[in-house]
Amino acid sequence: MSNRIVIIGAGSTNFGLGIIGDFFKSKILSGSTLVLHDINAETLKNTFEIALSFKEKLGVDFNIESTTSRTDALQKANFCLISIEVGNRFELWEQDWKIPLQYGIKQVYGENGGPGGMFHAMRQVPVIIEICEDIEKICPEAFVFSYSNPMQRICHALNTRFPNLKITGLCHEIASMTRQLPSLMETDIDNIEFEAGGLNHFSILLKAKYKDSGNDGYPSINKNFDSYYFDLVNDHEGFFSNPGAERGLFRELFKRYGFLPITTDSHLGEYLSWAYSVADHDGILDFYDKYKKRCLSFFSNDGYEKFFDMSHPEPHERAIPIIESIVADLNILEHAVNIRNNNFIECLPNDVVVEVPAIINKSGIHGKKLENYPESFGSLLNSQVGTIQLTTKAILNKSKQIAIHALLADPLVKNPNSAASLIDTIIEFQKEYLGYLK
Repeated sequence: MSNRIVIIGAGSTNFGLGIIGDFFKSKILSGSTLVLHDINAETLKNTFEIALSFKEKLGVDFNIESTTSRTDALQKANFCLISIEVGNRFELWEQDWKIPLQYGIKQVYGENGGPGGMFHAMRQVPVIIEICEDIEKICPEAFVFSYSNPMQRICHALNTRFPNLKITGLCHEIASMTRQLPSLMETDIDNIEFEAGGLNHFSILLKAKYKDSGNDGYPSINKNFDSYYFDLVNDHEGFFSNPGAERGLFRELFKRYGFLPITTDSHLGEYLSWAYSVADHDGILDFYDKYKKRCLSFFSNDGYEKFFDMSHPEPHERAIPIIESIVADLNILEHAVNIRNNNFIECLPNDVVVEVPAIINKSGIHGKKLENYPESFGSLLNSQVGTIQLTTKAILNKSKQIAIHALLADPLVKNPNSAASLIDTIIEFQKEYLGYLK
């Protein structure tokens, strides 16, 4: 079936070629047009040429177009996928992460939560708003999938600014459960039914049970937790750290709350005022250094070959089965989508974007209510609400004062004078991107 699928940020490391390879594996979407768009003509040309070569090599039935014009790319689009990074990713990330430490703010990682996540959002959101303004004008009925971090804050801003667009945030963190639960529960993944939810990168496994017996899987998880996670390496993005890496906070959350976190310390630690004291900083730094090296050498070492290995038909990015289910009305269960809360998690306000399961069919993405969400963990999620809402307000109003209020609402921030000085410093360092805050 022919659909026009626009990939915005197609020249980006990993994402562009990774998702093209995933589309090539789809029988349902065969015959579709993949429109590759990026503002960087050089990286876009590289992605386009590699995609064309694999299209010929694999003999797949996809049309491939490439353009630096977003207006041209979006004409008659059915689906739009957005994965962008504004500015020099790692240079700015390290500023987001390390400058707050100089002001006594003990944040972890600095990508999605905490002050670093706010600065990241304040760079990303204005550009993605411009993209969505074009979508609203040119193809307002298109399904929009946002992959960019910080996902919570980007999706909240987009849903606030564009209430009528069909915007969904997607993250593949949930895939860790499909890898870990079979060992923890000592059974095949096909025999496991599970449910998870919360906020993106701050989510827990709520239920796990055996399909054949209907028995609760948590007793097995509890029994095998220590031995399994002691030996488990952090293999995200194909890199290996020391045994048990990035699971100091992970272990603490499991011990205190009784629920298995979906991700590791680097992301979990961005949201909790006490995370810095228990997080595995060595593991986080080890992963970051290797991840950075891999991204910066991605095209030079042909690291993209694996994306086009047709002997592994399962797609890495969940946008593909979601689009397939919309096109073919498959009614699939998707374990994690990021959508506006609609009483899916009752302890959170409805304007916040939550990560919940959903049923996908031709009418769209239908979130599933998570009944009896644990109040204990819900209280941690609620600690993020004020700073998420105020970050959106600061961006939409271009207000430095509201940005300071957003920072002061963050549980990681303890000193109001330091917060105000930090905002001035980060604006000075990143004035090309944050100079709009007045």
